Amino acid sequence: MTFQQAQIRAAHLRDEIQAHNKHYYVDNAPVISDFEFDLLMQELETLEKKFPRIITTDSPTQRVGSDITQEFIQVAHKYPMMSLSNTYSEGEIRDFDIRVHKGLGDEIVQYVCELKFDGTAIGLTYVDGVLQQAVTRGDGERGDDVTANVRTIRSIPLRLRGDFPKEFEVRGELFMPFSAFDRLNVQRLNEGESPFANPRNAAAGTLKLLDPKEVAKRRLDCFLYHFLCEQPPFETHFETLSHLRAWGFPVSEHAQLCTTMEEVFNFIHYWDTHRKTLPYATDGIVVKVNRYAQQRSLGMTAKSPRWATAFKFKAEQASTTLLSVDFQVGRTGAITPVANLEPVYIAGTTVKRASLHNADQIALLDIRIGDKVIVEKGGEIIPKVVAVDLTQRSSHSLPFCYITHCPECGTPVVRDEAEAKHYCPNDAHCPPQIVGRIEHFISRKAMNINAGEATIALLFNKGLIKNVSDLYNLKKEDMLHFDHWGEKSAENLIVSIEESIKTPFPKVLYALGIRYVGETTAKKIAESMGSMDALQQAGYDKLLQIDEVGERIAQSVLQFFRDEANIRLLENLREAGLCFEIGDDAKTVLSNRLAGATIVISGNFSRPREEMKRLIELHGGKNSSAVSSATTYLLAGDKIGPAKMQKAEKLGINIIDERALLGLLE
Repeated sequence: MTFQQAQIRAAHLRDEIQAHNKHYYVDNAPVISDFEFDLLMQELETLEKKFPRIITTDSPTQRVGSDITQEFIQVAHKYPMMSLSNTYSEGEIRDFDIRVHKGLGDEIVQYVCELKFDGTAIGLTYVDGVLQQAVTRGDGERGDDVTANVRTIRSIPLRLRGDFPKEFEVRGELFMPFSAFDRLNVQRLNEGESPFANPRNAAAGTLKLLDPKEVAKRRLDCFLYHFLCEQPPFETHFETLSHLRAWGFPVSEHAQLCTTMEEVFNFIHYWDTHRKTLPYATDGIVVKVNRYAQQRSLGMTAKSPRWATAFKFKAEQASTTLLSVDFQVGRTGAITPVANLEPVYIAGTTVKRASLHNADQIALLDIRIGDKVIVEKGGEIIPKVVAVDLTQRSSHSLPFCYITHCPECGTPVVRDEAEAKHYCPNDAHCPPQIVGRIEHFISRKAMNINAGEATIALLFNKGLIKNVSDLYNLKKEDMLHFDHWGEKSAENLIVSIEESIKTPFPKVLYALGIRYVGETTAKKIAESMGSMDALQQAGYDKLLQIDEVGERIAQSVLQFFRDEANIRLLENLREAGLCFEIGDDAKTVLSNRLAGATIVISGNFSRPREEMKRLIELHGGKNSSAVSSATTYLLAGDKIGPAKMQKAEKLGINIIDERALLGLLE
């Protein structure tokens, strides 16, 4: 096949594949099988590999993204991304209708009612019918550019069909269908990671992944419902929805045009019940004035439009009996009380357990064994007890006594004044804490060792591992006598452990599970300190200079390195060959013009704040989140925080602007 023939065939395949994507994701009416669709994709991929010059940015093959990962940059919204005001009763909906009619006088008003999808907001910009940019809500004025990730979502068209404006923005909600959510949580549990609490959190977390290939695997979906353009070609919102669908956008089929408030309430009542049958999460109904001229006349408040409101559904509740209370011990020693309930059906599932949060919540509700309790399920995996039906309480019931000793190791529990939870302080010998730390250590975002919770529990119970360093002493022969373990399984585990030795220092630091030190904070600490030795020798003030490290994190790090058991653990991990310093690729600097300087950034600048911080690091400087006597400069932008400015002036810190910083770098 010649280049010209490949170009023609590829163009035909792209059109055909995009048409089938519309049939499948927008029209919900596929006309070919998944197998036939895959054959078309494979043919296009083969052509593009053979003739790379024919690849276009809107090709369906580009949805998988690249392996290149980078921090998201922030961009300004062309149109502010406002949120809706919420209402929780029919009376508030009637008040909204009264305000609309008062603002419009005698004009006839129509409303469009739509489902309120429980996901994360997104804005898509199209130029000449091609997707150019995808931006999150952010703070409403600026958001993260997540274009690479959004390109992987198959329901979002990369190229439009029909008669559309040259440039416009369309907004909607990204969400994770229940089926994809369940599949993802099973996978996370198998990998030793905590499950997502609900599809909304899963969707938001997925959108911020740095690898588009991982985003593609999670099967996000989308509904679009808001059109923005310099010169809108339509007069009503309902008409716009129809055109969006015709251009290829996924638009919900459940929007309804209502001419009376009775129709609005009928829509709300219907979906309050029937939403349970949908394959995705909804948490309310959005009511919008239909005519754009009337929307413009009503205008906006500082936070939300006056022409729209959101009615929020109440979380589903049910009454059942509290049978007993279990106490779960996490890897940090935090103790969580969990109610065992008489099974009750709520929101599509049978609930047997519910969170009681902590001792304060139990005391506040005066929960007792045998009580009739009200359980609420508002999208969380573990429902919660929200009330007690005192009218059905037995006269023989006794107040609930919270535990005084760890249910796993018997150690007296403690509670910090600033914390709501009780803790078991026996972190060195409490079994669930030890196992939890090992599970955290091997997790994908840490050392990425291919072993699940069951494997770690088995190795621990057999006495083969007592801490994370023992993993590096395992031999294939140790596992061959286990039930259902063959030589291949044992060999795969050993290979995965050996591969983990290549894990870079920031992930190793995160894997240690130092309390309050999450993935991002571990990266900041590792990049700032450079090595485990430097971190171990760092004092309190030195730690506070690190970006995102406050008093609580600094104290936790110091406490970790004061523990002799942790020092021995680090020595063992060092002997195993783990990386305890930043690699040369992470140490790259452009100059030493800011060497020795500690800079605090506050306010808005001509470029995203993360870019400003990276600029400082590239020229040898260090970023800090708090002004202190160790601060060299306060870099002040627009709308700088007054507290930081006052403290800098009080301490005599040099205050510079963006232009002055760039002058230092010249």
